[in-house]
Amino acid sequence: MYKHILVPVDGSDLSTKSFREGVELAKAIGARVTAVSVVIASHAPRGAGTAMLGKHVLEDAAEEYLKGVAAIAREAGVAVETFYVVGDSPHEEIIAAAKARGCDLICMGSHGRSLLAGLFLGNEAASVITGCRIPVLIIR
Repeated sequence: MYKHILVPVDGSDLSTKSFREGVELAKAIGARVTAVSVVIASHAPRGAGTAMLGKHVLEDAAEEYLKGVAAIAREAGVAVETFYVVGDSPHEEIIAAAKARGCDLICMGSHGRSLLAGLFLGNEAASVITGCRIPVLIIR
């Protein structure tokens, strides 16, 4: 059975729900959980935004959110690790994180859009499913 579950989180209600589901699964099967947040480099403030908000505003927000996510796992008695990565392609970063950390399952949320709609709406879950060989559990 699975020993190490990667759960990508982005601060949305759906990703928090996915994380809770991943934690419950991990608890039931004796696995550990790793939460990853992908900070999109192109969304970082530039110029006056950097001066006003600080250089690492998105990274700081990711770290703060990940602290709350880790507390959920600890409360459930599940071993947890959290980290964020900065990149331009969330699905590529998620796949790379799963491989680098030795995860044997990815548990992530999806809004339930069809693959065709996902092509136009940037469905990261569909891209993860088609881009890796690690099993993916989709939470809706």
